[in-house]
Amino acid sequence: MNERDALRALAADLPHAGDDAAVVDGTVITTDMLHERTDFPPGTTRYTAGWRAVGASLSDVAAMGAKATAAVAVYADAAFDDEKLDRFVEGAVDVCEAVDAEYVGGDLDTHDEFTTASTAIGDASDAGVVTRAGARPGDALCVTGEWGRSAAALRLFERGDGGDDAVERANGLFRFTPRVADGLALADRATAMMDSSDGIARSLHQLAEASEVGFELDPDRLPVHPAVDAVAEGPAERFELAAHFGEDFELVCAVPEEAVEPAREACPAGLTRVGRVVDAADGVTADGDPLPDRGYTHG
Repeated sequence: MNERDALRALAADLPHAGDDAAVVDGTVITTDMLHERTDFPPGTTRYTAGWRAVGASLSDVAAMGAKATAAVAVYADAAFDDEKLDRFVEGAVDVCEAVDAEYVGGDLDTHDEFTTASTAIGDASDAGVVTRAGARPGDALCVTGEWGRSAAALRLFERGDGGDDAVERANGLFRFTPRVADGLALADRATAMMDSSDGIARSLHQLAEASEVGFELDPDRLPVHPAVDAVAEGPAERFELAAHFGEDFELVCAVPEEAVEPAREACPAGLTRVGRVVDAADGVTADGDPLPDRGYTHG
């Protein structure tokens, strides 16, 4: 059973689950776990790991159109290195400060593999939360920011032939800014929204399932991070890294036509129209061809 099948199996017994975050009496809460083997390539600093781990949970709060307020994290390793631990906490504090939230602590444990689990909480906006289930045919399909930065970072980590400068660039790309301000700007405009932790292709299939609609993606409109062009070998790989790799933590949303321009003006990270919502029978396509439900898989 894969992660998505496990979540479906649990959904019937967990009424607050099934979206990017749970909402209980106006409080938004989410949690994530990351492991060195699957989430932090060799060369990832503990500062980047702290930023990225806590940022992943803050991104889930953003996807609900909520205001992030606080976060905690668990830090587990085979042995405690004071410098590594301090740098991890520094990264966690800085990513919280970047979105006007507060890092308020966590827990320490021993483990044979560096592992962290983070939890973020937030407050629903006056407009309420945005779920994955409200997209309607005729809405515009929009995304924030630029795509493929994490894929480009991984390529730089893997190459290992660029010296300290390449590792520093890779760490910089790995430290994304959670789109909390953008989520708040979209809270009263988007009909459905989620973050792109698994890539836009898989995100569209998840939104399509939740909203019972289809999506038509225009690949040429997808804003690709400049770093992808430096590592991709041709247009096909460029799209593969931007659409299927995942871990960019941008927002994917459906927005009524009349709200697209006001939403674009309100989003600090920028909002790009990349397609449209269509009937469920039309499926999820890119340039008229079926878009594979393929993206980041937690292994």
